Amino acid sequence: MQYKNILKRLKALSNPKAIEGMAKFGITPKRTFGVSIPNLRKIAKGLGINHELALELWQTNLRETKILASMIDDPELVTEEQMENWVKEFDYWEICDQVCQNLFTYTKFAYQKAIEWGGRDEEFVKRAGFALMAWLAFKDKKAEDEQFEEFLLIIKNESTDNRNFVKKAVNWALRQIGKRNLNLNRKAIETAKKIQKIESKTAKWIAKDAIKELTSKAIQERLKEGDK
Repeated sequence: MQYKNILKRLKALSNPKAIEGMAKFGITPKRTFGVSIPNLRKIAKGLGINHELALELWQTNLRETKILASMIDDPELVTEEQMENWVKEFDYWEICDQVCQNLFTYTKFAYQKAIEWGGRDEEFVKRAGFALMAWLAFKDKKAEDEQFEEFLLIIKNESTDNRNFVKKAVNWALRQIGKRNLNLNRKAIETAKKIQKIESKTAKWIAKDAIKELTSKAIQERLKEGDK
């Protein structure tokens, strides 16, 4: 009954114009109602944490049910097998980023999968690896710097992948790690300078963009203030 009510609510919030707009930004699910993320968060808040319902929602091949699944699932109950099954179904950037942000970042497999997926070849599996690195750098306040230093090596190694959604995620992860604290800022800039020397247009773009932000006055002042 709860599942059917969710589908009814999603249909009621359907927005055809939003679907047209999403396509312009590379959001291209096979089936969608065009429901906004804020509206999905409202629905998720009303549902609460529910692992079994999340699994059921994921099986319905709709943009909205999959994103809702990531919002209500219990990260403590998520298995490595579930993560592998879900990541294989990522076929556009929004679902990748939403699931990583809402759920995968909070699982006990997050660091392991960031490393594994960052080295995989499938476009959105690889993006998921770097999205996890970025979200972990932003959200996991208790993590040691060494965990992110390991990510920097992978970022350097994968910096020549010229696929748009991969290179943007590599750049995102590098910048987010470099904004964590002064030590990681210095190491991220060092990594970016190494990447800059690689004979690759993609690598040079990733490096230049990261260095510009990480050496900026605003970032440097914020990090110095936080280090006091």
